[in-house]
Amino acid sequence: MTIGIVVSEWNPDITKALLKGALNILKKNGVLEKNIIVKYVPGSFELPLGAQLLEEAHHPDAIICLGCVIKGETSHYDYICSSVSNGIMQLNLKFSKPFIFGVLTCNTNQQATDRAGGIMGNKGEEAAHTAIAMVLLKKEILPKKS
Repeated sequence: MTIGIVVSEWNPDITKALLKGALNILKKNGVLEKNIIVKYVPGSFELPLGAQLLEEAHHPDAIICLGCVIKGETSHYDYICSSVSNGIMQLNLKFSKPFIFGVLTCNTNQQATDRAGGIMGNKGEEAAHTAIAMVLLKKEILPKKS
């Protein structure tokens, strides 16, 4: 199994923790380090294009998109969250491949910290579990195409 991971550099304390969680789960589940491709993009808005470029260059079995958007005083948050979630969903359909939404959309930095290895767990780990599950589902349903 080959897994791509695209990570936003915005809110790096959070996204690095999400990446660490995802890598931990992938390795625990037998994904070889040489089969994990990690690329970085400036912010969450760039995750869909970064994921598409990773797909076109390497064709991994799944791509995990990790980012963190924290609500501020303007409507910027709403536009970013909507655009990123829609962009990632479109990639799933365009490529018939799992593109996993591992983007925290939080009201506060504390909520993000809680979900990046804090009291709410690590959503990067959950994204990795989802990637593995979806790759296995695809191989079960479409064994000749996988």
